[in-house]
Amino acid sequence: MQVIAAPSNLGLSPLRPNHEPGTWRAPAALVAAGLLHAISARAFKELPRPTYSPEAQPGTRLRNGYAMRSFNLALADLVREAYRQGDFALVIGGDCSILLGALAGARYAGPLSLIHIDGHSDFRHPGNYDPEQSLGAVAGMDLALATGRGESLATEWPGIPGPLVADTHVVQLGERENRDEDFAWPDVNHTSINRIDVFDALTIGPAAVVKRISDTLNQVPDQGFWIHLDVDVLDQLVMPAVDCPGSPGIAPDDLVKIMSPFVADHRCRGMTVTVFDPDLDPDGRFAATIVGMMAQLPFPIRLSD
Repeated sequence: MQVIAAPSNLGLSPLRPNHEPGTWRAPAALVAAGLLHAISARAFKELPRPTYSPEAQPGTRLRNGYAMRSFNLALADLVREAYRQGDFALVIGGDCSILLGALAGARYAGPLSLIHIDGHSDFRHPGNYDPEQSLGAVAGMDLALATGRGESLATEWPGIPGPLVADTHVVQLGERENRDEDFAWPDVNHTSINRIDVFDALTIGPAAVVKRISDTLNQVPDQGFWIHLDVDVLDQLVMPAVDCPGSPGIAPDDLVKIMSPFVADHRCRGMTVTVFDPDLDPDGRFAATIVGMMAQLPFPIRLSD
């Protein structure tokens, strides 16, 4: 298994004037907390930290749009190389915009399904907001962009026809705001994306969640898939060190039960772990929570294992 550090904060908005989101520090914090030893990583590779800007840029209404694309193209190269070497790629970010580069790299081996585990559907796109009124923060748009909705800067990738992943091949697990009257992207409910919100997940339990995800993946049984984990799917009492914490959430032990059979599946090409902000974790306790979860997952040594 290869661990790829993707220290990006490009997809996030400042929380206040002169603020720069701290998610770029997450890979170093997780490594310092013992991640590489905990999961017996074979190799560790690290992308250089990109330059963050809160300002709009000519020609794009995505925050840090050009830097985001360049960073993701470099990440795609590393994920693609890991696959060529027969390795599972664990990409530690960083914000959710890194999902795009990870998928672009994993698509090297053909079409993909996606297990998108996130406390938010991240489905913001020009069909449900006005880009002229505000910049698009890609960390809140990653699923929309991955399914082909939005600027070509983030939806069109070299050598890949169409979107990174088709709606019907996506499972979104964990949305906690979809039952609110002011839900930001209600149109996700009218797509073919397979949705299991946090309320259903808590009601039916991990085994039933695994079955529902498996049913989607098995519609294309020979197709590989990617796992995306945004740790804000955990309850804010367990994981407050994220830019947008909330309740309820899926308990760490239940999340491990849900992810384990998919991490171990030979079809799984890799996994992204995102949105942890060490600036909100001064004593390192929440980094230890993430490392503890990762240590319980049955990562393959090689993709063929």
